Amino acid sequence: MEDWRAGGFGLYIHWPFCQSKCPYCDFNSHVAASIDQRRWRDAYVREIARVSAETSGRVLETVFFGGGTPSLMEPEVVADVLEAVRKAWPMVNDPEITLEANPGSVEAGRFRGFAQAGVNRVSMGVQALNDADLRRLGRLHSVAEARQAFDIARENFSRVSFDLIYARQDQTLEAWRAELGEALSMAVDHLSMYQLTIEDGTAFGDRFARGGLRGLPDEDVQADMYAVTQEVCAAHGMPAYEVSNHARSGAESRHNLIYWRMGDYAGIGPGAHGRLTLEGERWATVAPKAPGAWLAMVERGKAGEEPREAVALEDQAMEYLLMSMRLSEGMDVARYERLAGRALDDGKVADLSELGLVRDDSGRLIATPQGRAVLNGVLRELAV
Repeated sequence: MEDWRAGGFGLYIHWPFCQSKCPYCDFNSHVAASIDQRRWRDAYVREIARVSAETSGRVLETVFFGGGTPSLMEPEVVADVLEAVRKAWPMVNDPEITLEANPGSVEAGRFRGFAQAGVNRVSMGVQALNDADLRRLGRLHSVAEARQAFDIARENFSRVSFDLIYARQDQTLEAWRAELGEALSMAVDHLSMYQLTIEDGTAFGDRFARGGLRGLPDEDVQADMYAVTQEVCAAHGMPAYEVSNHARSGAESRHNLIYWRMGDYAGIGPGAHGRLTLEGERWATVAPKAPGAWLAMVERGKAGEEPREAVALEDQAMEYLLMSMRLSEGMDVARYERLAGRALDDGKVADLSELGLVRDDSGRLIATPQGRAVLNGVLRELAV
């Protein structure tokens, strides 16, 4: 069996446009005065045909429209893209088809159109349930608009997730606990909680370098906020299945699980990354980041000609270690050792086990809750 089959096969489609650029965001997103959506549709359809020819016969499990803000796409464009996907690959009986949305771009009619096109899961970038913090984060929506958007999403999709950011400026531990409770009261089935990180090249990064962004919680408070997140979500029946992601049983993101279980995924769109196993060799693919450059390349028939990098087995083993240990299900030790060509260091594993940071469960190495709180340190030990 080819190794990728242990993780599955998915498709990622990148829509690079946003209404505005958030100051903390280092994703490949751009603000444009006008967008020829039909032209973008044609490029996506063309790329789907090209990639499907390389991966013919595979069964596609998930599609994920990421961005940017894919909810700015016209529903007709999403419908045409998904029709091309269905023609390109056989699909599982219940494919997960996710579209990312920002509350400010949500309209009832637009969401009905997405649902009719085949989208069955929405991931909403709420980020905060506090209007002052939303303004600080550069978000264009209010808490009231976020709640309204969530209600519209619930009416149209069987599965709805939303993101929150914590460790924000002047945020206290008790304020975060209360905000989590408010989020969980909304009958959500999936939450992604990310600690605010200051990335180079962002507006926040520049501001921080100049001595701005005062009031960020220190490391001890950040650690307490992480612990509270685990406690409160577990108490509401949404334990962490991955370091930053919580879900009710059965509501986990199947697409993201393909990444974390090191399956294969095709990446289409500006800056999109992919991992594809072709004729027994695993390849890392990445598209040009600039939207105009990517679009022109596809239209000239030059897509797929950019250099690909073969991923050596040792690097695949390291990637599997780094990704799988984020999951509550942990890592299949035999799979890791098959890729690495060597066993894990028994002494390191024993030391980490004695410290209560990892445990063995029938051939799976799992980071304990205490281990996930210091996962980078655990990974450093195992990677040696």
